[in-house]
Amino acid sequence: MTTDTERTAGTTTEGIAGETEALAPLPEPVERFILHWGDMGSHWGVNRSIAQIYALLYLSDRPLAADEICERLGIARSGVSNSLRELVGWKLIWRAPVRGDRRDHFEAETDLWEIVKRIAEGRKAREIDPAQRALRECVAAAEADPSVNGTAMTRLADMMAFVETMNSWYEQMLTMPKSSLIALISMGSRVVRALRPGSGGARG
Repeated sequence: MTTDTERTAGTTTEGIAGETEALAPLPEPVERFILHWGDMGSHWGVNRSIAQIYALLYLSDRPLAADEICERLGIARSGVSNSLRELVGWKLIWRAPVRGDRRDHFEAETDLWEIVKRIAEGRKAREIDPAQRALRECVAAAEADPSVNGTAMTRLADMMAFVETMNSWYEQMLTMPKSSLIALISMGSRVVRALRPGSGGARG
Protein backbone atom coordinates (compact mmCIF):
# COMPACT_ATOMS: atom_id res chain seq x y z
CA MET A 1 0.00 0.00 0.00
CA THR A 2 1.46 3.37 -0.94
CA THR A 3 2.02 5.96 1.77
CA ASP A 4 0.86 9.57 1.76
CA THR A 5 4.47 10.64 1.21
CA GLU A 6 4.74 8.45 -1.88
CA ARG A 7 1.49 9.84 -3.26
CA THR A 8 2.47 13.47 -2.82
CA ALA A 9 5.86 12.70 -4.33
CA GLY A 10 4.12 12.12 -7.65
CA THR A 11 3.38 8.41 -8.08
CA THR A 12 2.72 7.93 -11.78
CA THR A 13 1.57 5.40 -14.32
CA GLU A 14 1.50 5.33 -18.09
CA GLY A 15 -1.80 6.36 -19.64
CA ILE A 16 -3.38 4.55 -22.58
CA ALA A 17 -2.01 7.09 -25.03
CA GLY A 18 1.45 6.83 -23.47
CA GLU A 19 1.39 10.01 -21.38
CA THR A 20 2.31 9.95 -17.71
CA GLU A 21 -0.59 10.40 -15.33
CA ALA A 22 -0.57 10.81 -11.55
CA LEU A 23 -2.42 8.11 -9.65
CA ALA A 24 -5.22 9.44 -7.50
CA PRO A 25 -5.13 8.13 -3.90
CA LEU A 26 -7.32 5.12 -3.18
CA PRO A 27 -10.43 6.02 -1.17
CA GLU A 28 -9.93 5.16 2.50
CA PRO A 29 -12.67 2.45 2.57
CA VAL A 30 -11.11 0.77 -0.47
CA GLU A 31 -7.66 0.82 1.11
CA ARG A 32 -9.09 -0.57 4.35
CA PHE A 33 -10.83 -3.39 2.45
CA ILE A 34 -7.62 -4.32 0.62
CA LEU A 35 -5.65 -4.44 3.89
CA HIS A 36 -8.35 -6.48 5.62
CA TRP A 37 -8.60 -8.90 2.68
CA GLY A 38 -4.84 -9.40 2.85
CA ASP A 39 -5.10 -10.23 6.55
CA MET A 40 -7.92 -12.70 5.91
CA GLY A 41 -5.90 -14.33 3.15
CA SER A 42 -3.06 -14.96 5.60
CA HIS A 43 -5.49 -16.70 7.98
CA TRP A 44 -6.75 -18.89 5.11
CA GLY A 45 -3.24 -19.89 4.06
CA VAL A 46 -3.15 -17.54 1.06
CA ASN A 47 -0.18 -15.24 0.49
CA ARG A 48 -0.98 -11.71 1.67
CA SER A 49 0.16 -10.13 -1.61
CA ILE A 50 -2.07 -12.45 -3.65
CA ALA A 51 -5.06 -11.58 -1.48
CA GLN A 52 -4.39 -7.84 -1.68
CA ILE A 53 -3.94 -7.88 -5.46
CA TYR A 54 -7.21 -9.76 -5.88
CA ALA A 55 -9.00 -7.29 -3.59
CA LEU A 56 -7.66 -4.33 -5.60
CA LEU A 57 -8.80 -5.85 -8.90
CA TYR A 58 -12.16 -6.87 -7.43
CA LEU A 59 -13.00 -3.27 -6.53
CA SER A 60 -11.48 -1.70 -9.64
CA ASP A 61 -13.84 -0.29 -12.27
CA ARG A 62 -11.32 -1.02 -15.04
CA PRO A 63 -8.57 -3.52 -15.87
CA LEU A 64 -5.22 -2.70 -14.22
CA ALA A 65 -1.67 -3.18 -15.49
CA ALA A 66 1.00 -4.81 -13.33
CA ASP A 67 2.96 -1.58 -12.85
CA GLU A 68 -0.11 0.21 -11.50
CA ILE A 69 -0.74 -2.67 -9.11
CA CYS A 70 2.87 -2.34 -7.92
CA GLU A 71 2.42 1.38 -7.29
CA ARG A 72 -0.94 1.01 -5.59
CA LEU A 73 0.11 -1.72 -3.19
CA GLY A 74 3.83 -1.04 -2.77
CA ILE A 75 4.69 -4.61 -3.81
CA ALA A 76 7.83 -5.46 -5.80
CA ARG A 77 7.29 -6.18 -9.51
CA SER A 78 8.50 -9.77 -9.13
CA GLY A 79 5.99 -10.34 -6.32
CA VAL A 80 3.16 -8.87 -8.38
CA SER A 81 4.09 -11.00 -11.41
CA ASN A 82 4.15 -14.20 -9.34
CA SER A 83 0.88 -13.33 -7.62
CA LEU A 84 -0.86 -12.53 -10.91
CA ARG A 85 0.32 -15.86 -12.31
CA GLU A 86 -1.16 -17.66 -9.30
CA LEU A 87 -4.50 -15.83 -9.59
CA VAL A 88 -4.72 -16.56 -13.32
CA GLY A 89 -4.04 -20.23 -12.55
CA TRP A 90 -6.90 -20.22 -10.04
CA LYS A 91 -9.15 -18.60 -12.69
CA LEU A 92 -9.90 -15.72 -10.32
CA ILE A 93 -8.48 -13.11 -12.71
CA TRP A 94 -7.71 -12.98 -16.43
CA ARG A 95 -5.95 -10.79 -18.96
CA ALA A 96 -8.10 -8.04 -20.45
CA PRO A 97 -6.87 -6.20 -23.57
CA VAL A 98 -6.92 -2.41 -23.46
CA ARG A 99 -7.05 -0.51 -26.75
CA GLY A 100 -3.83 1.36 -27.51
CA ASP A 101 -1.85 -0.21 -24.65
CA ARG A 102 0.47 -3.15 -25.28
CA ARG A 103 0.87 -4.00 -21.58
CA ASP A 104 -0.99 -6.88 -19.98
CA HIS A 105 -3.99 -5.70 -17.99
CA PHE A 106 -5.98 -7.81 -15.56
CA GLU A 107 -9.52 -7.89 -14.25
CA ALA A 108 -11.12 -10.04 -11.58
CA GLU A 109 -14.02 -12.45 -11.38
CA THR A 110 -16.75 -10.59 -9.50
CA ASP A 111 -19.49 -13.25 -9.28
CA LEU A 112 -19.29 -14.19 -5.59
CA TRP A 113 -20.60 -17.71 -6.16
CA GLU A 114 -17.98 -18.34 -8.85
CA ILE A 115 -15.27 -16.93 -6.57
CA VAL A 116 -16.21 -19.31 -3.74
CA LYS A 117 -16.46 -22.24 -6.16
CA ARG A 118 -13.06 -21.61 -7.74
CA ILE A 119 -11.35 -21.11 -4.39
CA ALA A 120 -12.95 -24.35 -3.15
CA GLU A 121 -11.86 -26.23 -6.27
CA GLY A 122 -8.30 -24.99 -5.85
CA ARG A 123 -8.11 -25.91 -2.17
CA LYS A 124 -9.60 -29.32 -2.86
CA ALA A 125 -6.97 -30.04 -5.51
CA ARG A 126 -4.10 -28.78 -3.32
CA GLU A 127 -5.17 -30.08 0.09
CA ILE A 128 -8.06 -32.54 0.22
CA ASP A 129 -7.18 -34.77 -2.74
CA PRO A 130 -3.54 -35.34 -1.67
CA ALA A 131 -4.66 -36.01 1.92
CA GLN A 132 -7.20 -38.56 0.71
CA ARG A 133 -4.58 -40.34 -1.44
CA ALA A 134 -2.13 -40.45 1.48
CA LEU A 135 -4.82 -41.84 3.80
CA ARG A 136 -5.73 -44.56 1.30
CA GLU A 137 -2.08 -45.58 1.12
CA CYS A 138 -1.87 -45.72 4.92
CA VAL A 139 -5.01 -47.87 5.16
CA ALA A 140 -3.75 -50.25 2.46
CA ALA A 141 -0.34 -50.55 4.16
CA ALA A 142 -1.97 -51.12 7.56
CA GLU A 143 -4.20 -53.89 6.17
CA ALA A 144 -1.09 -55.65 4.86
CA ASP A 145 0.91 -55.23 8.08
CA PRO A 146 0.01 -57.72 10.85
CA SER A 147 1.84 -55.62 13.44
CA VAL A 148 -0.81 -52.86 13.20
CA ASN A 149 -3.21 -53.35 16.11
CA GLY A 150 -6.98 -53.48 15.78
CA THR A 151 -7.53 -50.07 17.40
CA ALA A 152 -5.26 -48.29 14.91
CA MET A 153 -6.83 -50.19 12.01
CA THR A 154 -10.37 -49.28 13.07
CA ARG A 155 -9.54 -45.62 13.52
CA LEU A 156 -7.77 -45.40 10.17
CA ALA A 157 -10.78 -47.02 8.49
CA ASP A 158 -13.18 -44.65 10.26
CA MET A 159 -11.15 -41.65 9.16
CA MET A 160 -11.01 -42.95 5.59
CA ALA A 161 -14.80 -43.39 5.50
CA PHE A 162 -15.32 -39.89 6.91
CA VAL A 163 -12.93 -38.24 4.43
CA GLU A 164 -14.50 -40.06 1.48
CA THR A 165 -18.01 -39.07 2.58
CA MET A 166 -17.00 -35.42 2.98
CA ASN A 167 -15.12 -35.45 -0.32
CA SER A 168 -18.16 -36.87 -2.11
CA TRP A 169 -20.35 -34.12 -0.63
CA TYR A 170 -17.75 -31.51 -1.58
CA GLU A 171 -17.72 -32.70 -5.20
CA GLN A 172 -21.52 -32.59 -5.37
CA MET A 173 -21.54 -29.01 -4.08
CA LEU A 174 -18.92 -27.96 -6.65
CA THR A 175 -20.84 -29.44 -9.58
CA MET A 176 -24.30 -28.29 -8.48
CA PRO A 177 -25.81 -25.49 -10.62
CA LYS A 178 -25.64 -22.11 -8.91
CA SER A 179 -29.44 -21.78 -8.82
CA SER A 180 -29.77 -25.15 -7.04
CA LEU A 181 -27.00 -24.33 -4.58
CA ILE A 182 -28.60 -20.98 -3.72
CA ALA A 183 -31.95 -22.70 -3.20
CA LEU A 184 -30.33 -25.31 -0.92
CA ILE A 185 -28.55 -22.70 1.19
CA SER A 186 -31.70 -20.56 1.33
CA MET A 187 -33.55 -23.44 2.96
CA GLY A 188 -31.25 -22.95 5.95
CA SER A 189 -32.79 -24.00 9.24
CA ARG A 190 -35.70 -25.76 7.50
CA VAL A 191 -33.31 -28.55 6.48
CA VAL A 192 -32.06 -28.88 10.07
CA ARG A 193 -35.62 -29.04 11.43
CA ALA A 194 -36.63 -31.62 8.82
CA LEU A 195 -33.73 -33.90 9.73
CA ARG A 196 -34.09 -33.52 13.50
CA PRO A 197 -35.14 -36.81 15.18
CA GLY A 198 -38.83 -36.78 15.99
CA SER A 199 -39.69 -34.10 13.43
CA GLY A 200 -42.39 -34.72 10.88
CA GLY A 201 -39.90 -34.50 8.01
CA ALA A 202 -37.68 -37.24 9.50
CA ARG A 203 -40.46 -39.90 9.50
CA GLY A 204 -40.21 -42.64 6.91
